[in-house]
Amino acid sequence: MITRFQKVDDLLFYRINGSKQLYRSFFGYVTHLGGARLTIASILILFFISQYYSPMKKTVMVAMISLCISHIFMTIIKKLVKRIRPYLSLPNAMVHGYEFKDHSFPSGHSTAIFSISIPFMIQYPATILVLFPLSWLVGYSRVVLGVHYPSDVLAGAFLSFATTLMVLLFI
Repeated sequence: MITRFQKVDDLLFYRINGSKQLYRSFFGYVTHLGGARLTIASILILFFISQYYSPMKKTVMVAMISLCISHIFMTIIKKLVKRIRPYLSLPNAMVHGYEFKDHSFPSGHSTAIFSISIPFMIQYPATILVLFPLSWLVGYSRVVLGVHYPSDVLAGAFLSFATTLMVLLFI
């Protein structure tokens, strides 16, 4: 069963990773939306805005706590699973941009962007129309750039969802 799952994961990786240069350039920019600088800056900006717009305070706090907790879980899981990045383990995998030295599973960029967006999608359902495609594009970019398998991205999104639900239960 695991071998079959890995074959599907590899096949999806190759389909997404083997793309045209213009396509890779676009996703090279999109991927930064899930990076540490932008996610932390975004949540801090939202925190300051929420001081003047109180209905948003709880959602911003949930997103902030979810981002912190999911990052801790993601780091622990990476150290336990130790999955090698696809550009290091798959023949003909193309890496575009920065070559990461840490492990692949789960995707940190996907975890971060979904940790911030899921609380807003839950609290303000209309934002799903913008936030879900945006978050999905960040995850997709990680595969296009060759630094993650599709399952790494799904695991990051799931980790964020589970963390957000946990935070919502306790706040």
